[in-house]
Order: sequence, then structure tokens, then C-alpha cells
Amino acid sequence: MPELPDVVVYVEALRARIEGRVLQRVRLRSPFVLRSVSPSIDEIAGQTVRGVRRLGKRIVLAFDAEIFLVIHLMIAGRLRWRDSGAKLGLGPKIVQASFEFSDGTLFLTEAGSKKRASIRLVSGEPALAALDPGGVEPLEIDVETFRAALTRDSHTLKRALTDPHLFSGIGNAYSDEILHAARLSPLRLTRSLTAEEVERLHGATRATLLTSIDHLRRDVGGGFPEKVTAFREEMAVHGKFKQPCPVCGSPIQRIVYATNECNYCAICQTNGRRLADRALSRLLKEDWPRTVDEV
Repeated sequence: MPELPDVVVYVEALRARIEGRVLQRVRLRSPFVLRSVSPSIDEIAGQTVRGVRRLGKRIVLAFDAEIFLVIHLMIAGRLRWRDSGAKLGLGPKIVQASFEFSDGTLFLTEAGSKKRASIRLVSGEPALAALDPGGVEPLEIDVETFRAALTRDSHTLKRALTDPHLFSGIGNAYSDEILHAARLSPLRLTRSLTAEEVERLHGATRATLLTSIDHLRRDVGGGFPEKVTAFREEMAVHGKFKQPCPVCGSPIQRIVYATNECNYCAICQTNGRRLADRALSRLLKEDWPRTVDEV
């Protein structure tokens, strides 16, 4: 799922292309992508895009009369821009919607059979605010505000960082990177951290997100972000299972749960101890290797 750095770069690219431009036509290629009834999608045709902003992991296009188009890409949704006359170059079945402007078209695409990406129209700032889970903006807060959000409930660090009610825009990929940079176990409880560890985590959160935004901007250049993925070469641990940690060289470990996985370095983050994988550790029982050396 595109997270804060990806959405920031999407928003910047959209501002350069559609802000102040008239949306000439909207085409819904899938009947399921639109998740609202009122205002009607037809109301924004012919209107000018007054602004583009981020709302957590959502992208918001603002129109006249405080009508907002909210795009949630979920896991497989992506945005594509094509100048007028250029072909999309992708199969038509993955196109969920298109937004036509005088000099180009914005496409919402989604690969796979599970159609989770969505478009929603709302009227007024209060209705837009109702879509915000309420998490604090990690790049806009001081360490005390960060500490208050982190320790609001007793959760694991992994769960807290990815909870949109606590922190805005952080998901599975960047939480792995943040925790590695902070040298903290993903299963440490939030209320068990020392003051120094909280400060370290706050600093790692800012540094990781800002560095990632810079990487993405550099990759995109003046173009439109086409290769938005949760697995990037410059990442330290996310998606790097069994590959060497860039800090200590030990193999990256993982915990698999549901449809997600947590990636970490046992040497850098857990004092050499492997965190139990719920399924595999129960299966192997006493044969489960508890340290990197045992592996």
C-alpha cells in the first residue's frame, strides 16, 4: 500500500499537472470503485481542481463549493498520468477510473482480482475530516506529542506505528524501516520504552520518512511516479528476508502473520534473538531456532 512518502510524491506530481486545471470528464470503468452517492460524480465535471492534498494514505482533490474527491489506493491501486495522445500501455481491465483534462488524463488502476481501491465524494470540510482516522502527522510533531500518541495504549511498536488512529500515513513497509533505524524490536511494548528510546524512535521516524521522500523525488525527477512499490532497493529490511543487514551483515529475519510480514534484524534490534513466527514456531516447537547463531 502506498504510504506517506509515496503519497507525498503523488500529491506533488498531481499539483504540477492538474491544480488550477478544469476536469473535463470522469469515466468510471468499474461500478464498484465509487463508494459514495452524494455528491454525484457528475457534479465535478467541468469544475476546476482548486487543490491537491494528502489525508493519511488518501489523496484529496478539492473542487468548488467544497466538494472533495477522495482517492484511497489501498494495496494495489496506483495512479498513472498520460499526456494527451499518449497510450496508457497497460491492459484495460486494470483501469478503474479516468479523469480527463485538456492536456492529459489521470488513470486510477488496480491490479489483481480484489478490488479495494476506492473513490469517494464528500461535501464540506467536516465530511472530509470524518474520513481522517485522526493519527498525528509524524513529520509535524515534537517528541512529546510523539510520546503521547505512542503510549496512548499499550501495543507493540509495530502495531502502534501502523495504527492510523495514532500515526498518519505509516504502514507495514516504513514501520519496518523506522524500527530498524531506531534499533528497536517490533514487539517491544510502547509503554516499556525509556525516554531515550522514545527520542530515538521519534528521530528515526522523521529521518526515515524524509530520506524516503527525497529518494522518491530523485527517482521521479520531473516525471510522474510510475513505479510505486512497498519493496525498494534502498530499504534496509523490508522485503529483504535472508538478505544481509546493511549495518551488521546478519541475515534479515521475518514474522509472517495474516497477509503481512514484519522484517527485522535480530542482531541490530533484538539482541540476536529471533522473534517467534506464530505458525512455524508452534509447528517446530523445541526445534525452533531462537537465535541467529542457531539458524
